[in-house]
Amino acid sequence: MKLQPDQMDAQAVTAYDKDWIAINGEKHHESLLISSEGQKDQWGLLRAQNLTPTHLEQLIELKNKGIELVILGSGQKLQFMPKLWLQAFHTSRLGFETMDTPAACRTYNILAGEGRKVAALLLIEPQND
Repeated sequence: MKLQPDQMDAQAVTAYDKDWIAINGEKHHESLLISSEGQKDQWGLLRAQNLTPTHLEQLIELKNKGIELVILGSGQKLQFMPKLWLQAFHTSRLGFETMDTPAACRTYNILAGEGRKVAALLLIEPQND
């Protein structure tokens, strides 16, 4: 699906499909961590169930960069995170939402376009051959 956001100061998801995401027109075929503050890091091909405590720590550290909300795009289907993750975000006073990756792309664009300090971990799952 191609998205046409209004002019944004933050980087935007400009298009996506099940095996890629375009950030400001540049296609990426691996999972990404992006933020309205300019961060864009590859995270490899991941499934939500393969996220580790190390991944959780990296996301919680975003609070130190001014991020107020982390959105997890859990792949093509909504997958909830363990209670431990929810508790860690609550304790750190960092907002956290989980949704499927297409919804996370759209939500990130809306919030970043409003000037919110938001990050999104957008999972692109390995394709079963």
